[in-house]
Amino acid sequence: MSTIQEEIKKRILVLDGAMGTMLQRYNFSEEDFRGDRFKDFPHPLKGNNDLLSLTQPQAIKAVHAAYFEAGADIVETNTFSGTTIGMADYHLEEYVYELNYESAKLAREVADEFTAKNPNQPRFVAGSIGPTNRTASMSPDVNDPGYRAVTFDDLRIAYKQQVEALLDGGCDLLLVETIFDTLNAKAALFAIEEVKEERHIDIPIMVSGTITDASGRTLSGQTVEAFLVSVSHIPLLSVGFNCALGADLLKPYLQTLSHNTSFNVSAHPNAGLPNAFGEYDETPEEMQAQIKSYLDDNLINIIGGCCGTTPNHIKLIADIAKDYKPRVSTAVM
Repeated sequence: MSTIQEEIKKRILVLDGAMGTMLQRYNFSEEDFRGDRFKDFPHPLKGNNDLLSLTQPQAIKAVHAAYFEAGADIVETNTFSGTTIGMADYHLEEYVYELNYESAKLAREVADEFTAKNPNQPRFVAGSIGPTNRTASMSPDVNDPGYRAVTFDDLRIAYKQQVEALLDGGCDLLLVETIFDTLNAKAALFAIEEVKEERHIDIPIMVSGTITDASGRTLSGQTVEAFLVSVSHIPLLSVGFNCALGADLLKPYLQTLSHNTSFNVSAHPNAGLPNAFGEYDETPEEMQAQIKSYLDDNLINIIGGCCGTTPNHIKLIADIAKDYKPRVSTAVM
């Protein structure tokens, strides 16, 4: 099978859209989240989307299929919170390996079906590695600035378990995403490097940070350039940004990134900014027009969507992306 490194030279690759947005449409109840297996579990489980890979696998496969149908080349596994740190909120730490393994397996099955149907467009599975709900760089307690809710080692150990399960389940690449604290990301990258070394393998890595507001910085205070320097010590398939902003507001930060790196550049912005109810109103047509300006300016190699995006958004993005050649870096770095 063709590798993602080969495909990314030929065309702009399309990443999927939001998993959570699609799962919300099912209106799953507490009982649905539990399924038969967790029906007597002593803690509430509603809202734990990662668990649905075990209790509602058909829904997860249906979402992956909808994004591939829309033209995505890469889907992300349903594992955004799939670490012992993330699962501690639900008292599900002991199921973390299985959650990641099964999520990767589901995505792999759907990807293989679509590749078999059209071998000229091979489909890939990216293991989604989220930031966790703790930050290693800052204190959550304003009265104790030296306190940390998590250590680098805690993160490294948790990420390593996730990475091993994602690889065992059949991922083609790993996506360290929605990075608000680069120290957390560095723990994930360190864990990936450990696994690569132990298994004598290489695996493509995507890194995607989050610019949290108009300051143009990550939550832990880094500028685009600082973020880039912090992760560039590892050979990456791509570096980019996702979440927090819509495509229009994200563009200046992508420009800075694109002009300063020789890595491929990725973007998966939100469908605009959330409204007063926390919902995303930007239509597929509006988002397509904004993504067109990325393409016109030769900014990206991988494009997809984050919060609020659906297969309809991804279809219009894929339709326009195929008319453009992938970005060629002019950076001196």
